Order: sequence, then C-alpha cells, then structure tokens
Amino acid sequence: MVFRYARHTQNLEKLIYFYTYVLEFEVIGKFEDHNGYDGVFLGKAGENWHLEFTQDGNLPESKFDDDDILVFYPETLEEFQKILANLEHFKVPALTPKNPYWKENGICFEDCDHYKIIVSDLRITK
Repeated sequence: MVFRYARHTQNLEKLIYFYTYVLEFEVIGKFEDHNGYDGVFLGKAGENWHLEFTQDGNLPESKFDDDDILVFYPETLEEFQKILANLEHFKVPALTPKNPYWKENGICFEDCDHYKIIVSDLRITK
C-alpha cells in the first residue's frame, strides 16, 4: 500500500522550499493547472509515502488542532542530526507540543501554513 497525505494551501512555493530544504524531501512530481490546481508531490526516494500540496484560487478551509501532527522518524542518527542542523540554520523555532509524550520524544515545529511536525529519533522511541 502506498500512502499519500494531501493538503490544500495558498503557500505552494514556500512549502516546497520548506520541505525540500529543511526536511530534505525530494520533489517526486509536479503539475500545473490540472482542473484549476497546481500541485507538488514531496517525499523520499524509495519510500511508499509522499505528501501532496495543492493550490488554486480558493482559500484553504482546513481545520486542525494541536494534536494534528505529521510525525517523521529519520532512520539514522546522521539524518536526524542533519534535520536538527537545518532547523537551526533556517531559524525554524521549536515549539512545545501539547502531548507530553512528544515533549520527551521529539522536536516539534511548524511549516509555513502552521501545521505541526514532529521529528523523532527512532532510537529514543523504541
């Protein structure tokens, strides 16, 4: 099974920049003016998941709260440390997550649409 998380935005280029530079995702595909939408697929080569962001002339009406979080587990310590270095380099502020588990087991931050992301070192969550 392949997993895709799709979300509407009005910040497509900013999201592409954020996810490709801070989290080092790759652009897997893009489309323009497909039924009025522009979009991008972002992920990691060889994985069975990716994110899709779409944009059109309408404002997003997404509803989310402090427990709606994308969680990523880098598979190596080097990958985890690289993300931490990118967060610092791009001055992405760390946030305090609502869930106490993530306060101890991950780094919380937001993308430019204010959606929360957790990056957790797999070694500390096992």
